[in-house]
Amino acid sequence: MSVFLAKRLIIFFATLLVASLLVFLALEVLPGDPAHVILGMEAPESAIIALRKELGLDHPAWQRYLVWITDLAQGKFANSYTYGVSIWELVRERLVITVPLAMMSMVIATAIALGLGVYAAANHNRGGDVGVMSISQLGIAVPNFWLALMLILLFAVELGWFKSGGFPGWEAGLWPAFKALILPSIALATVLAAILARFTRSSVLEVMREDFVRTARAKGLSRRATLWRHVMRNALIPVITIMGLQFANLLAGTIVVESVFAIPGIGRLVFQAIGNRDIVVVRDVVLLLAAIVITVNFIVDMLYAVIDPRLKVHDL
Repeated sequence: MSVFLAKRLIIFFATLLVASLLVFLALEVLPGDPAHVILGMEAPESAIIALRKELGLDHPAWQRYLVWITDLAQGKFANSYTYGVSIWELVRERLVITVPLAMMSMVIATAIALGLGVYAAANHNRGGDVGVMSISQLGIAVPNFWLALMLILLFAVELGWFKSGGFPGWEAGLWPAFKALILPSIALATVLAAILARFTRSSVLEVMREDFVRTARAKGLSRRATLWRHVMRNALIPVITIMGLQFANLLAGTIVVESVFAIPGIGRLVFQAIGNRDIVVVRDVVLLLAAIVITVNFIVDMLYAVIDPRLKVHDL
C-alpha cells in the first residue's frame, strides 16, 4: 500500500506542477496590459511604468513564475488588481458557496444516475431501458445555461417557488441558503447525471455477463440480491473514474451557471476577473480549480484500492 500511495503522490504533485506552468503560460500570452486596464488607456506612460513596477510586471516571466509558485507554497497570495485585497480573502468568501453547490450537484447527479443506470441495465432491451437511454441522450444534449434559464422561467417566474437568482448568505439560515442553490445544482447535475447513467448501465451490463454472477444465481441468490450485492461493487469502478473526470466539467459549469443565477461563487469571480483583466485572480483561481480536480482524481485512485484491492497488487 505504501508503494501504491507513494506513486500516486508523485503523480499528484507532478500534475499540479505542470498545471501551474500551463496556467501561467496561458495567461502570459493573453493580449492587453493590466496596468493599462487599471489606469485607463489615457493614463500617462510614466504612471503606467510605475504601476507595472509596483505590480512586478517589469520582471521576466520566469522570475514572476518562480515568485508566484514560491509564494503559493508558503501560503502567500497576491492582492487583486481590481479589489485591492488578498486573493485568498476573495476565494474564501466564495468557496463557502461554490463547494456546497458542487457537492449538491454531485449528490443529485449520482443518485439519479445510479438509479436510472441500474434500472436500465436490469431492463435491458425493454421499454424502461430505451426510455432511460433516450432521456439521458437528451440530458447530454441540453446546455446547462439553457436549462438554467428554463428552470428560472418555470420555477421562479411562472410558479414563484424560488427566486430567480442571488444568494442570501449562510447567515440567513440553512434552508434559505440551500433553497437558493437548488435550481443551480439541478442545472449543473443534469448533464453529469445523463453521462453517469449511461456509463452505469454499460458497466452493470458488462459485469452481469461475468461467470461469478452466473454462479451466484445458480446458488439460488435472487436477481435483486445478486445485482446489488455482487454486480454493483465491481461495476462502480469505471463509474467512479467517470465521476472524477466529469468533476472538472462540473466546476467549469459553475462559471456559467453562477453567472446566470447571479450567485457570488468562484465561477462568477473568475468571470468578473477575466472581464477586469485581473490576471492574478484568474491565475490563482484557475490553479485552485485545477488543484481541486487533481485532488478529486487522487481520491478516486484511493477509492479504487478500497473497492478492488487487486489494483494495488497490479500497480506494484
